[in-house]
Amino acid sequence: MQSLATNTLLSTLADGLLSGGCIKFGNFTLKSGLQSPIYIDLRQIITYPKLLEQIGAAYLPLLKELKFDRIAGLPYAAIPIATAISLAGNYPMIYPRKEVKTYGTKAEIEGEYHAGEIVAVIDDLATTGGSKFEAIEKLTGVGLVVKDVVVLVDRQSGAKESLQQAGYAMHAVLTISQLLDYWEGTGKVEKDKIEATRKFLSQSTG
Repeated sequence: MQSLATNTLLSTLADGLLSGGCIKFGNFTLKSGLQSPIYIDLRQIITYPKLLEQIGAAYLPLLKELKFDRIAGLPYAAIPIATAISLAGNYPMIYPRKEVKTYGTKAEIEGEYHAGEIVAVIDDLATTGGSKFEAIEKLTGVGLVVKDVVVLVDRQSGAKESLQQAGYAMHAVLTISQLLDYWEGTGKVEKDKIEATRKFLSQSTG
């Protein structure tokens, strides 16, 4: 696994996510009711245009290795990210709606696409992979082909494995382990918070 310290773009990204409050350390109650020492909220990214631009650029090396016709951003958090990627890499973009419109075109998928095309799914965070399957179903339901899912941060909580079992490959710009190692090495996050987070993550994935 690559060290962030040797990659300027990724280390800048890691610093930006921390200073922008997209990743916070403390004591948080998760949706599941669990108490967590880390909270990842990548919706904050939209407030920082430069960070959003850097994030868009950071996906490109991964996407250049994949074969696809267009990208599909997942609502809501990944739509601004997919837009940044679309602008940075000149990729046509679509997105599956969370709620289908009951009027007008009643579109389930926004943007132009043709059945049989391959789409690379773009998301912000991967935890267990559950929300990805829902979106993939909408995309494949209209005749699109999904092979790859690309995320900004892999929380390393089983998403990669569950997607793999279903026949999809997941790629991540950053993993939570890389981020913790980098922040520990640079001293940007206190050692006890890093250790508490590592312990929590190993328990929640074990």
